[in-house]
Amino acid sequence: MAKIRPFQAVTYNQEKIKDLPGVVCPPYDIISTQKQSYYHSLHPHNLIHILLGKDVTGEDKYERAGNYFKDWLKNKILIQDERPAIYFYSQQYNLKGEKRTRSGFIALLSLEGNSSVFGHEHTRLEPKEDRLRLLKATLANLSPVFVIFPDKKRIIRNTLQYIKDKRPFIDITDDEKIFHQLWRLDSPDILATIQDKMSGENIFIADGHHRFEVACAYRDEMKKKLGRTTGEESFNYILAYFTYADSSGLTILPIHRMVELPRDLTLDSFRSSLLDYFDSEEVKDKARFFFLMEKAGQAEHVLGMYKDKKYVLLRLKNIKILDKIIADRPKEYRSLDISILNYIVLKKILGLDLENKETICFSPHREELIEKVDNNTLSVAFFLNPVRIQQIMAVALTGEKMPPKTTYFYPKVLSGLVINKFS
Repeated sequence: MAKIRPFQAVTYNQEKIKDLPGVVCPPYDIISTQKQSYYHSLHPHNLIHILLGKDVTGEDKYERAGNYFKDWLKNKILIQDERPAIYFYSQQYNLKGEKRTRSGFIALLSLEGNSSVFGHEHTRLEPKEDRLRLLKATLANLSPVFVIFPDKKRIIRNTLQYIKDKRPFIDITDDEKIFHQLWRLDSPDILATIQDKMSGENIFIADGHHRFEVACAYRDEMKKKLGRTTGEESFNYILAYFTYADSSGLTILPIHRMVELPRDLTLDSFRSSLLDYFDSEEVKDKARFFFLMEKAGQAEHVLGMYKDKKYVLLRLKNIKILDKIIADRPKEYRSLDISILNYIVLKKILGLDLENKETICFSPHREELIEKVDNNTLSVAFFLNPVRIQQIMAVALTGEKMPPKTTYFYPKVLSGLVINKFS
């Protein structure tokens, strides 16, 4: 069962740091090289200098990150709370003209007996090695992993009553115009209530699979080194942001694909092969195309395709075809739109290697892929409807992983609001 606990967060000292938006940044894994330079130049104490340091010849960037962290603590750029707390976190944002609010809290999640924690993404060795070296250099969780739980006991919604008349201690708007607010919950009674109610919850990782696995690896390394542990040592926990599954503020965006067609495949042949599996409908107007695609996705399996300035809806004729093509995967996996795209279109018709990143380009931004296709005669874009949180949890409970690049949770949880420093 899930076990959480409050902690004494390390935060920026607002007496010294007056520009809080200038020192926070997104999670490391969505920061491009261009954005990395932007955050490095934004403020000398932006967390990016520790979280994602630049490569400099002759320097160990992990050692440098650890030194920055120690120096900022020593000089009280960063300060640690005196009492353990759970931190209530609200994000307000706009999506397609609609105002949304996502609420949750930040606490420590136990790594011991984590059979109630379910991941849905495949992880890669290189980023895990990178994050492990940073963890050892700083001895801190610099960013929370993002997790979701059913919250049948209405923990988050009931917690709202404790903060409704209190001023947040962090109140900022980031460069994407997302409004972030944070409150401390440090009453022993409130903390005990939250901890008790969380004990029966299943936890599903939304973002931070690499960091979670790295935390488990470091825990195992420390247990082997020390020989005997209590389970309550700081390395037995990871910093986590918790939100609930049926929140109207929980937004999952799809990640679309652009692929290069094989040079020996004619466009007419490709379109003919698609008709073996899909009903095809061309829609001239872009806005209507995406409207129809979203509407159709509520009741059937549909993909969107863009090529030669034409928008095409591809409606799957029979979902049971996946039972033969990927019979070794559970039905929850087979029924995903991304599985239909991957195994019928990309693999069976086009003969592409799904692991080959040179022939498949990923982006949550439709306009970006449309522009790229217009500038590349060999490429075609495929659009997806967002996967639902119920599908993610259903796949995770089978022990299966979602196909890579399936989900983009929005907005991201900022790095630099609270840090968990190991004791």
